[in-house]
Amino acid sequence: MSIEWKEYAPEGEFFDEVFSSPGNPRQPAKRLISYLSSLSEDDIQSRKIAMEATIKEMGVSFTVYTEGGNIDRAWPFDMIPRVISRTQWDKTAAGLRQRLKALNMFIDDLYHDQKIIKDGIIPEFVLKQSKNYRKECEGMSPRFGVWAHICGTDLVRDKDGQFYVLEDNLRVPSGVSYMLENRSIMKRVIPEVFENVNIAPVGDYPEHLFDTLVSLSPRRVAKPVVVVLTPGIYNSAYFEHAFLAQRMGAELIEGSDLVVKDDDCVYMKTIGGLERVDVIYRRIDDLYLDPEVFLPESALGVPGLMRAWKAGNVALANAPGAGVADDKVVYAYVPDMIRYYLSEEPLIPNVETYLCYEEKQREYVLANLDKLVVKPANESGGYGMLIGPHSTKKEREEFARLIKENPRNYIAQPTLALSTAPTLIGKNKIEPRHLDLRPFVLQARDSYVTTGGLTRVAMKKGSLVVNSSQGGGSKDTWIVDTGAAKGSGKKSAKKSAAKAGQKAGGSK
Repeated sequence: MSIEWKEYAPEGEFFDEVFSSPGNPRQPAKRLISYLSSLSEDDIQSRKIAMEATIKEMGVSFTVYTEGGNIDRAWPFDMIPRVISRTQWDKTAAGLRQRLKALNMFIDDLYHDQKIIKDGIIPEFVLKQSKNYRKECEGMSPRFGVWAHICGTDLVRDKDGQFYVLEDNLRVPSGVSYMLENRSIMKRVIPEVFENVNIAPVGDYPEHLFDTLVSLSPRRVAKPVVVVLTPGIYNSAYFEHAFLAQRMGAELIEGSDLVVKDDDCVYMKTIGGLERVDVIYRRIDDLYLDPEVFLPESALGVPGLMRAWKAGNVALANAPGAGVADDKVVYAYVPDMIRYYLSEEPLIPNVETYLCYEEKQREYVLANLDKLVVKPANESGGYGMLIGPHSTKKEREEFARLIKENPRNYIAQPTLALSTAPTLIGKNKIEPRHLDLRPFVLQARDSYVTTGGLTRVAMKKGSLVVNSSQGGGSKDTWIVDTGAAKGSGKKSAKKSAAKAGQKAGGSK
């Protein structure tokens, strides 16, 4: 018995990423569905077992703080990939480059002349009430005028099939390691598909990240010293910190491993003595970076780090203060930023957004809380949100109170008809599940966009919450060139299933 794809029914009001109608896969997914249709139930189970064993062997995990002592969890992964055409992705990537360029011009403007405020494009109080604006960064000019070197932009597809930007993540965006590991898992479990389908590779991201970081070095030396600064093993993204450091060949260090000397340079403690550091890829929030400037009780940061950065003796990525553009109220103005700084029309639209500090928009939000998604301006990970259609009367009353008390802190958006993709449920049942996409964009001297990104899936039926910390999972993201097949396709599914089964039961 095999999967009956003809029985898979995309839900009518949602755009399905793989099928245009029951039994009719979209062009980029045809070879994938043809292959999956050839698998028996035993074949699928062999691959599922191999997949779970691979995840365990590779140590792919994420952290849940709320579960007490045993905080590591195996990465929740679905073996049916999400498929996007190369033609569409190239247009999307151009829009992501455009967006990050404008955001960096905005951040640089804020810490200098604030022309965008003087010209009335963004209200001044939006800046004054921003939790992530850092006065300590005023007048700084990072290399290339770039503050946010790494951005994770969340995209969603509505029922019209159009990509929309849901939010920008510019402080310490995470998730790219899972994008890379998703691909590694798929290549080990169904390698034959990669021989027959033109799937764009993703494995060059660490190389591009390293090149981006090296280009920021204040010293013109042959081999700048690049380090990854982590809060430590108990951070939810520690797996990623270690993964990226290893893949880049950079040292993974904590704040206690660094010291700033009287020459305002940063040094790393090594067995052979102190070694000067040129670039720090920091995975620590601004307020914990330097106890001399921000939170004095922080044990995660490095005393004097801001002094060294301001003196131009070390580069920080992302730069302190970049999070001012993470604000979901600021997000609403990004299309205006693109027009203002670049004299271009946005290539990717925002999701329609209501600003609760504007009276008429606030009145609309309060009258329609049961239909809208309400978000605080500076939370992440899906926390602090109200999903109106799934909320209780008590929850809506509480959010109405919060909005009235601090309208600047809230935005609202329509409940989107998030696109779906077929997802393996149980042994061989396929059901649609909602998903989003987080591509990663790099900017310094050059810019780079991942081919695809991290697809996150709401594993619960009908749920719109995709965060792994709240029950979500993930899929590999395939950017597919719909030209000729790569290989002859002679390798049989049964032979591959047997191979996958051997991998699952074999030694490391």
